[in-house]
Order: sequence, then structure tokens, then C-alpha cells
Amino acid sequence: MSAKQSDGGLYIVMLSVHGLIRGHDLELGRDPDTGGQVTYVVELVRALAKHPEVGRVDLFTRQVADKRVGDEYAQPEEELSECARIVRIPCGPRRYLRKENLWPYLPVFVDHALGHFRRMGRLPDVVHGHYADAGYAGSQLARLLGVPFVFTGHSLGRIKRRRLLEQGADPEQIDRKYRFIERIEAEETALDTAALVCASTRQEVSEQYEEYDFYRPDTMEVIPPGVDLSRFRAPEENFRCRMEGEVERFLRDPEKPVILAMARPDERKNIETLVRAYGENEALREQANLLLILGNREDIRKFPAAQRKVLFQILYLIDYYDLYGHVAFPKQHDAEDVPNIYRMAARRRGVFVNPAWTEPFGLTLIEASASGLPIVATNDGGPRDIIAACRNGVLIDPFDPDALSEALLEAIGERRQWETWSKNGIKGSRETFSWESHVEHYLAEVRSLVKGEGRRGRISLRRRSRLPTIDRVLITDVDNTLTGDEEGCLELVRLLHDAGDYVGFGIATGRTRKSALKLLKEIGAPTPDILITSAGCNIYYGEDLRPDRSWHHHIDHYWNPDLVRAILDELPGIYPQKKGEQGRYKVSYTLDPEKGPSLKELRGLLRQRRLRVKVIFSLGMYLDILPIRASTGLAIRYLALKWGLPPERLLVAGDSGNDEEMLRGETLGVVVGNYSPELEGLRGAPRIYFAEASHARGIIEGLEHYRFLEEIVIPEEEGDTNV
Repeated sequence: MSAKQSDGGLYIVMLSVHGLIRGHDLELGRDPDTGGQVTYVVELVRALAKHPEVGRVDLFTRQVADKRVGDEYAQPEEELSECARIVRIPCGPRRYLRKENLWPYLPVFVDHALGHFRRMGRLPDVVHGHYADAGYAGSQLARLLGVPFVFTGHSLGRIKRRRLLEQGADPEQIDRKYRFIERIEAEETALDTAALVCASTRQEVSEQYEEYDFYRPDTMEVIPPGVDLSRFRAPEENFRCRMEGEVERFLRDPEKPVILAMARPDERKNIETLVRAYGENEALREQANLLLILGNREDIRKFPAAQRKVLFQILYLIDYYDLYGHVAFPKQHDAEDVPNIYRMAARRRGVFVNPAWTEPFGLTLIEASASGLPIVATNDGGPRDIIAACRNGVLIDPFDPDALSEALLEAIGERRQWETWSKNGIKGSRETFSWESHVEHYLAEVRSLVKGEGRRGRISLRRRSRLPTIDRVLITDVDNTLTGDEEGCLELVRLLHDAGDYVGFGIATGRTRKSALKLLKEIGAPTPDILITSAGCNIYYGEDLRPDRSWHHHIDHYWNPDLVRAILDELPGIYPQKKGEQGRYKVSYTLDPEKGPSLKELRGLLRQRRLRVKVIFSLGMYLDILPIRASTGLAIRYLALKWGLPPERLLVAGDSGNDEEMLRGETLGVVVGNYSPELEGLRGAPRIYFAEASHARGIIEGLEHYRFLEEIVIPEEEGDTNV
């Protein structure tokens, strides 16, 4: 059953790709990818759906069919309320993957999301991506649909990478493990596209986003995070709960004040430093017990390596400092136990501690505050704003164990101060961090976006194509893909002619219209049904090659070619190409790599000047600057969405790195045998076939591989042994 479909009110689409998301019994702490962000996004969707101005909210996440996780994660849709639902979108292998392994499959997610909108017959008013992966996917969707994009980073790659390096991590090793190159570029792309960036704290804006090239404080709004506080309250007199027995069996004196830490077993949560601080301070051990809630566990040996390392280290420290009888470390708890755990600690006049290296959000801190627990927290990120608003605790340097232990002693040792902090936290958390206040602030910003740019350049979901006889389309690059083998090209042309009118022929090239048509005539190829030129800046249809004016209107968004020229014309080693290679939506140069800036430096410079553009570098010398919404890959997806062509009925062929974007996703891809080395990274993808034959004969081989001119055969994703 789907959520109510309403034509009235805002239609908001949230994207949160990684982790395990469902509407009940959230499995928080199951792994590093299923944490506070999951709670935040699900509760945000529910809160928005209650507002009278909102007609519908959909939460798009990844569909997972894996026997290791629940069956509900495979269900295409799950209703959250009358106007809200979870929509699960296929994204590569059906088995559950950690977020660092999702990057190659995000174009697949985008293609399936586009198909969903097509089937609905309705576009969202705004797309909102959460974290870097959904930031990339959401920015692509927003660019293509022509709707405003909102981005929430949650935690940022540049910040995490810098902190790991400061602790002595090996750069190559962490880049390989955490995929920082892909993550940081995705964040830059999201910031490039976003009309609004939602931040939780002032520090996030002033100190974290500032490290990015496309840093625009005027697009960033601090909206204090909303929290469902209905379950969190101070304990009643003589309060007892189920977890009391689970905790007390560890402790010699269970009525001592409790130092409570609640986090997943992740190195960044810095629980090891907390245990060291506690173990090395005799006064703290005498005055308080330590309660560690670190997710659920049956067999530590079955945990992922990083979590296993943290858990074993904590057990080692408990043994090293001989903390038996002082530390409670229960193995299991349910989601409904969490509010009672806070109340149990508050009844014992305890304190909640978050010593993480960085805390961009601070959900547990707000929950603890609403339960009457004073807090001691890292001086980085969200805790700054929480303590400023609630006045219920102290900030500490998470890398200073002595400072941490002294702050904990202060928090539990001063009775009058404890009472003040407890009351302040209960009051301040409700006044500042309720979902009602969060939604009002959020919608005020969204209203402004939709009014200001919401309908500008939006595509139209037409139900009837101008090419009604075409059932499938071959779209190929020209240079070194279609060309290079004259006899092979003529054979391909004959095959397409014999197939009949139901097979369309398309060209996607960096050439201009005039240059492309001249070359096609020379090699004996027919006028294409669809012609995409200038690297995706122009789309033409039919024998008379009518231009798609709506595409031009769509990509004109934020385009400022005069400023591009003013910046690049002043740089050394960059020379404008001849007039015939320039276009209304393409500024072209020749770059001398030995004299000019690197591609990374160029992108950074243009972003720093607040230009929303796409930079394309080809053949080691040619540099094209396009509008942010223009590219060959986006143009192909625009065609599929506009004319109702499923991606699997588009066969795309190419040979170079410039073709990579259009080859990725749910289309059927063919890499011809004479391909450039930069495409090697696509090998193994289920819908990308590497032909042995070169040039046009490689395209023919791809047609045969997919049986594209007959009953199309779509290869399955390999390795789904857990479904």
C-alpha cells in the first residue's frame, strides 16, 4: 500500500542511500552505516508529513534483498503515514553493502529513481540528499529534473580525512578504505548544485564547509536538529526498568552515579579514551560506575574487523585496569529500552558522555538532556550548540583523558550544579530541538526555494513520444567508436536498416552539429534519429534535426559563460579554441599541462569563484566548460525520462573516459575493443560489456551480446549469493 497521492501541497523527496532503513524497530548500531542519520531522516519525514503545507514526502533509500538482513528491506515501498512512505530503489547488487562500496552503483540508483518518477507522472518540488552518497545521487536527479536541491552532509569527508591524518594514519590506506576521493568530489558536486545546505551547527558552517572549494555561506542555513522527545523524560520517583537487572549484575555498588556512554563500536566514537580516563582516575572509579551501551552483540568474532578491534580493545582495557565490578557492558538492549536507560542513569544522578573525535549532530546528547541527564561532550560540532542552548554540561577535548575525567568528576560531584544542569537540559531540549520548530524553519527555507527557482527549467513528463515507432535506441560516440573501421561501420548501418523502424539510431559526441553531420556523411552513416552534440549541450531530433528547446532552457540554469572566459583567459597555458568549436553552452580551450594549472586546480578555482559548471578534459589537451546541468550522460537520461524509454532499451557505446558517465547506470553499455585505459574501472559491471572487436565491429558485438535487435537479454548482477 502506498502513501496518499496528493496533488496539493509540497512534494518532497528525501534521499538516504546507505544503511538499513525501515519504519519500525530501527536497527541502530547494527553497523557503522546504521546510526543517528537513519533515525534523523525517518523522523524528519514523519514530521514533515504532518504539516498542512506538505502533500507528500517520500524517503528514497537502497533496496536490499539479503538473507543476512530482514525481508522488509527488500519491499519496494513501506508506508510511514497517510502522506509519507519509504521507497526502496535498486542500486547495484541486491546484497547488503557498506557505504564505501556503493559508489559505482549510484548511477543505477539515479536511473531507477527517474523511472519511479516517470511511472508516477509527477516530479518533486524539491530533492534533499543526506550524506555524500545521496548528495551525489540527489544532485544528479535535481540537475536532470530541474528542481531545487537541498543537501545535508551529516559528516564531511575532508574533515574526517584531516583528523585521521592528524592521528598518523597512512594517506593511501585511508583513501582506499574510506574512498575519500569519491566522497569528497561527491560533496563538492552536491555543494555545486545545492540551492540550500542544511547545517546543524554554526561551527559546521564556519569551520567544516569552509574547507570546500564551493563554499557559499549564503546558501547555508543552521537549522537545529529535530528530535522526537515524546519518549524521553526525567525518571519518576522509585523508577525501575528491565535494564536494571542487566546492568546491576556487572556492578559491586549499583546505586553509585552512572557515567553513561551510548554509541556504536566505532573508533571515531573514542570510547577507548573514555575507558582509559576512567581507569586511570581513582577518585572517579570510587564515585561512579561506567555504563557502556555499544550496540548488541552475540559473538564479537563475527563483527566487521573495525568494530571487532574496538570491542576487543575495550575488553582489554577493562581487564588491564581491573575494572570488574565498576563497568557494566550489557550485550543486548532493544530500541524501547533506550529511554529507560537514560532515566535509569538520571535516577542515579549520573552523567551522559560523548567523547567522539567529532559529533556533527548529537542526537543522543539531546535525548539525554530531555531525560534530565547533564552532559559532558566533545568540543567539536553539534555539542557546542546543544550546550549553548541547554546550558546543561561542559565541553571537553576528546584527545585529553585527564580533562575528560576531571569534567566527569565535576558533573557528578556538585549536587546543586547537577540539579541546575538537569532542569536546564529538560527545558532547553524541548524549546530548541523539537520537530515542530525544525519543520517550521525547514519549510520556510523550502518555500523560498520553490518560489524562487522551483519551476525554472523543469522538464515535462510527456506521455507520448514524437518518435512513436521507436522501441529501443542505439546511442554511440563517433570518434574512434563508430569511426576507425569503414567496412565495420557500413555493416552496422546495414544491420540497423534491416532491423526496421522500431530500432532508433542516436549519436552522442563532443563535436558540433555541423562537424558531426559532416563526419557521418563521410563514413556513410545515416542522419540519426537523435543527435546529442557539444558533450551534451544540444539535443536534436529527426530528419530535420529539430533542436530540443526545453533542454536548452533546462541547462541555462546558473550558466555564465562570460565570467568563465574572464577567469580562464587570464590563466597561463590555456588557449581558446577556434570559434567553430565554441557554442552557446560550451566554452572550449586547449590546455598545455606543462604550463597550465592541473584539472583539480581548475575545478577548485571555478568553484571558489562560485561558478556552477562542469569541467571536461579529453585527449590530454582539450578543455570544455559546460553548464552544471549539461553532459552526455544527463542528456541521455533526460531523453529516457522525457520520452518514456526504459534504460534497458538504450544501448550506449563508447571508447574513452569522456564516455564513462553515459556508460554507467541502468543502460546497456558497450566498450569497444580499442578503448582508452581510463575505462578499465568499468570492467565487471553487469550492464557494461567489453567487446573484443574494435570500433563499429565492437558495437555489433555488443548488439549481439545483449541480443539488442531481438528479445533483449539483460545480464544479472553477479555475486548475490546471500539473497
